[in-house]
Amino acid sequence: MTEITDFDSLRRAMAENGEQPEGPARNARAEQLLVEAEKLNIPLAVIEALGHQLKVYNYSSEKDKMFVPFARLLRMWDERPEDFDEYETHSLHWVFKWMSSGMLDQPHVPLASIEKWLGEMEHRYRLAGHSERAVRSAEFSVAAHIGDVRRAERAFTAWLAADRDSMADCHACELHGQGWWRAEQGRDAEALDLWRPVLDGEFTCAHEPHTALASSLVPLLRLGRVDEARANHLRGFRLVRPMESMRGAYADHVEFCALTGNEARALELLAERPAYFTDDGHPRSKLEFMSVVALLMDRLTELGLGEQRVPGPSGRAWTARELATHARAEALTLAERFDGRNGTSHVSGRARARMAQRPLVERLPLGVRAVRPPVTAPVPPPPAEPSAEPDLPALIAEARGLSDTLRPNAVEAWAAVAHAAEDVELDPRDRAEIADHEAMGLGPEGAELFERAAQLYAEAGDPGEALAARARGAYVRALAGDTEGALAAVAGPYDEVLALYADDATGVRQTASVLMARARTLMRQVHEAEDAVPETVLADAEAGVREVLALVEGHTGDDVRLAARAAEGLAMLAELAALTGDAQAGAELFARAASGFVEAGLPWFAVEYEARLAGLSHHLGDMAGAERALRAALEHGGPYLEAMGRAQLHLQLAEVVGGRGQTDEAAEYALEAAHWADEAGAGPTLGAWARHQLGGFLLQRGRFAEAAEVLESALPDLSAETHGDGAVVQTQWWLGDCLSELGEHRAAAERRLQAAEIARHWPEQQDHATLAHLAAESLGAAGLPAEADRAYARAGDLWRALGNVHGLVRSLRARAWLALRTEDGTDGARDLMGGAVAECADALDAAEDAEARYRLTEELAHTHRQFGDLLARSASEDAEDDSIRDALEEALSQTAQAVVVFAALGDDVLDHRTGAELAAGWLETDLGRPADAAARARAVLAAYTDAAEEDGTVAARRAEAGQLLSAATEQSVE
Repeated sequence: MTEITDFDSLRRAMAENGEQPEGPARNARAEQLLVEAEKLNIPLAVIEALGHQLKVYNYSSEKDKMFVPFARLLRMWDERPEDFDEYETHSLHWVFKWMSSGMLDQPHVPLASIEKWLGEMEHRYRLAGHSERAVRSAEFSVAAHIGDVRRAERAFTAWLAADRDSMADCHACELHGQGWWRAEQGRDAEALDLWRPVLDGEFTCAHEPHTALASSLVPLLRLGRVDEARANHLRGFRLVRPMESMRGAYADHVEFCALTGNEARALELLAERPAYFTDDGHPRSKLEFMSVVALLMDRLTELGLGEQRVPGPSGRAWTARELATHARAEALTLAERFDGRNGTSHVSGRARARMAQRPLVERLPLGVRAVRPPVTAPVPPPPAEPSAEPDLPALIAEARGLSDTLRPNAVEAWAAVAHAAEDVELDPRDRAEIADHEAMGLGPEGAELFERAAQLYAEAGDPGEALAARARGAYVRALAGDTEGALAAVAGPYDEVLALYADDATGVRQTASVLMARARTLMRQVHEAEDAVPETVLADAEAGVREVLALVEGHTGDDVRLAARAAEGLAMLAELAALTGDAQAGAELFARAASGFVEAGLPWFAVEYEARLAGLSHHLGDMAGAERALRAALEHGGPYLEAMGRAQLHLQLAEVVGGRGQTDEAAEYALEAAHWADEAGAGPTLGAWARHQLGGFLLQRGRFAEAAEVLESALPDLSAETHGDGAVVQTQWWLGDCLSELGEHRAAAERRLQAAEIARHWPEQQDHATLAHLAAESLGAAGLPAEADRAYARAGDLWRALGNVHGLVRSLRARAWLALRTEDGTDGARDLMGGAVAECADALDAAEDAEARYRLTEELAHTHRQFGDLLARSASEDAEDDSIRDALEEALSQTAQAVVVFAALGDDVLDHRTGAELAAGWLETDLGRPADAAARARAVLAAYTDAAEEDGTVAARRAEAGQLLSAATEQSVE
């Protein structure tokens, strides 16, 4: 912490404090600095300290503290305006706007005082010669707040009509305010058009695009532009999260989550900001926050989660139902205080409307890590009088129709029959089908019930179906791990049903059921074989499958069950073909099997085999075939696909589509994969991998903020044990790239160093070296030259060990530039850059491959060019004229060598050569050699004689050459 000994140290301390995170700690330091300023006995020091205090209060949750320092500043201005320099005079008038909005946000400040202040602001602005634009903007804010629409429109029009001057808010803030008003009027599309330059980053400031992104969320949802809303949430929340003063914008993000089925993320957001429940320094933003808390808690209660524990004000535990009541009461109390001050009901009306909103999107996947709370809606009370008895015959007919056509919910339909028939005596056939389907629902635990069903089928006079039930019972024994016992158990039904079928005592359907149960059991033997599957096991399985196919051939027709047997048999043959190494045959058979199910009207059964087909197609290099199969699987699965299946199919599609460069579409599939993995309870496993992929696709599309949010969300779940350390490193690497693009260089360095530490243990060190180099770049950009130099040195050692001269040379060049910023200075920089030249030259002498020589020659040329630039830069910092000239001569020598080396490489590096030529020309002018400078300028113009003018680089080179020629001509005249 800077010690305050004079005015300069005070200014440094205020600058340091201004860089600290918003909040009470920064405010407290500003208060200390004011005390120190008063000790200096310099009026301007006190003025600047008061201004600093005002600024940190304004950008914090303690906005109510602004009024005292401002009143003191205004008194000092009125008494001794000459104590204020130009900057502080401007700042004083600028802060009038903060006071006007600050008063409006405090319900204890009377409306009459606010109106009087508006008049005072207008008067002082007029005296200072300022436009009325800021005054009319402040008047608009007052009128809109109290609900005076006519006055607000008049002030809005006057605001836009007035001239922009130095007191006007920045373009970004003005556009946000204008768009907010349009959105308030329900003109969402107009609002978004006004916000577009801010959302796109054309206009920015300390709080923009933060607030515009937050304000855009609900209008975008109302317009159905959900993809933009998702992107703005991920981008905007990242900006708002570290800024304590932005409780209102934070509330917008909580609201967005509550309206899009992302209640779990909304709860996470609340948990991150416990102080927002109780901070009273800015009542208006507290009202906004508590309103959306009530909205969220009502939503959770509606979903049956009223008793769930939720984040809330400290000091006690809260359920959603309790917090809903508390937040609504807090919000309405605050709203009533504002309305009491304003003499209207406008604020309360807005708060009630906000709390009463209904979800705008049932489900909007965000891609970030959040587990949706289980929905346990309350069971409605039973009717006062029981309804009519269920129509049991109709239930049986419906269930039998579903099971005969293999509908997905047949088991549930027979369960409904069983429930309805608890006190009814059914015939054996009905009871057999009930037991049979109950056993199917139990899976490996259903063997005894299958036996009971067999007895009932026999009692009903259907020996073939009895054998089929016994065969199903045998197969579930295989599912339970007793394959040998299952084969023994199915042998009897197999022999008996063939005998019955031969005597026309049972039908094809029943016989096929037994044969399929046996074939399935034989396939279980194949699956359970360790290492290579014995030939006899494969042969038995194939024979069993072909027996089924031979039986049903010619009998499928309109019989759905037999068509399904045929399709399943083809799928089994496909599996056997793949296991024996014939992937092509396997793919063709899986395709036939899937088609068979679809043609039979059973598309949901095709899904498994289409997924298998996709895997084989991928293996065969048929990516188009893999993509077709995956798309078909998603289509055919429809509503019957379970969440895990949806996640897996979407993730595979993301990888295939991303592999052919369609990263936008791939990102959509990865987004869906992450969502469905979370729904399936696989967020930490498959969901983390999907988020890893999604982040990579977003990064490729240049959507860095969204990618960073997703990748940061993936990292806590990614582990070397589950996903492999390669996935962890790649995620850290991608995240470092995102943070670098976002200007968060220190954080980027941390991610890259973490990734490098893992890669350090790998046998292949290329990734380790690359990550160390990237981390050094980030450390340099973060203003940490010593740390960057150490990282570059580490990278250089790795490049040298790998024999990568290019990486080594670039690390040396980077260290040379860093040396100019450290105590090593020019001498250290010259040594490092000289070392880079030597490394290039030595490698070039040893290179035998033509391509390697070309690349090394180009690297040498770039190194000479950078050496020249470095020496020229250092020359301006030398005190002696002779040393400056010597440095410029040396710089010119290196740059001229760059020109020569680039020239040897031909037209492929023409732009690099002409850039070096122009740099050399400017050095010639610095050394007083206009003729040489002019010659270099003409050489550049001649090089582009036949070049197209549309090329931006060509145009820039020609323009600069013209400037150099003019400067040389003027110098020669002088």
